[in-house]
Amino acid sequence: MCGRTSCHLPIEVLTRACAYQDRRGQQRLPEWRDPDKYCPSYNKSPQSNSPVLLSRLHFEKDADSSERIIAPMRWGLIPSWFKEGDPSKLQFNTTNCRSDTIMEKRSFKVPLGKGRRCVVLADGFYEWQRCQVTSQRQPYFIYFPQIKTEKSGSIGVADSPENWEKVWDNWRLLTMAGIFDCWEPPEGGDVLYSYTIITVDSCKGLSDIHPRMPAILDGEEAVSKWLDFGEVSTREALKLIHPTENITFHPVSSVVNNSRNNSPECLAPVNLVVKKELKASGSSQRMLQWLATKSPKKEDSKTPQKEESDVPQWSSQFLQKSSLPTKRGTAGLLEQWLKREKEEPVAKRPYSQ
Repeated sequence: MCGRTSCHLPIEVLTRACAYQDRRGQQRLPEWRDPDKYCPSYNKSPQSNSPVLLSRLHFEKDADSSERIIAPMRWGLIPSWFKEGDPSKLQFNTTNCRSDTIMEKRSFKVPLGKGRRCVVLADGFYEWQRCQVTSQRQPYFIYFPQIKTEKSGSIGVADSPENWEKVWDNWRLLTMAGIFDCWEPPEGGDVLYSYTIITVDSCKGLSDIHPRMPAILDGEEAVSKWLDFGEVSTREALKLIHPTENITFHPVSSVVNNSRNNSPECLAPVNLVVKKELKASGSSQRMLQWLATKSPKKEDSKTPQKEESDVPQWSSQFLQKSSLPTKRGTAGLLEQWLKREKEEPVAKRPYSQ
């Protein structure tokens, strides 16, 4: 399953990270709906609002279905047919939707049949590995391998070149397949948009951490097909729902266990018992550099980039030693870690117990 994510980028950065090409091949930025409802966080849990991508056609009858909107939605789908006045009274969990039963459960089958497909955006997601001996759980942060891309300057299509600066060339957002629905309170009031994340069997690399993982849409083509319900049928879209091996991860502190904790420490690698040393991966270096300089409150567009290096898929980035202080909740934690990261070796993920 997927029950905790991180999505902490400022709204302008998140928007640039979602640049896309419409049906005419024009480069565009998605427009926001209710941007004030977006709350950046390193530690998002169900019932909070998270940004999702969806087709403009859901809001405008004559719109091009390839054009995209970003809208914050409640995590945990509330079916349109739910009759209670309080969505928290829903008696079953809709945080996730299993791919193998998606067409059997009314809560998911009905909105899917209406084309209500969305892409849930996140830096990555958290999962917990249970130790069979002690029953303790070790959290991991799981995300796309990060590869530096070439800057291509202003692309000037949406409004004007002056408003674009540069196309996104930093953190690659995780794009997870989801379904959304629209619920109207029986006594009247604002429509509530909510979503669920589709899950599949874990790929080989994640199977010893957890048996399930989100259905990750890997690449622009997959994202486009999943969103474009006006041109891509449900049957064709469901062919995109399968595990992917293009993922990487590292262990993090138990501070993430409490959803009230919202700081860079939630994502910072921690020390585990090590078996063998290996060279620190480029993906880990870029992730920590990015994390130390980006925050929900401030964006530094002049963040220096490290030299490009090979990014191994399925590299678990573990620190052999940790110099992190016990104090929590500041970006200074990561800055101190980064200063020592070049000097300290990294080790492979320990064998499962």
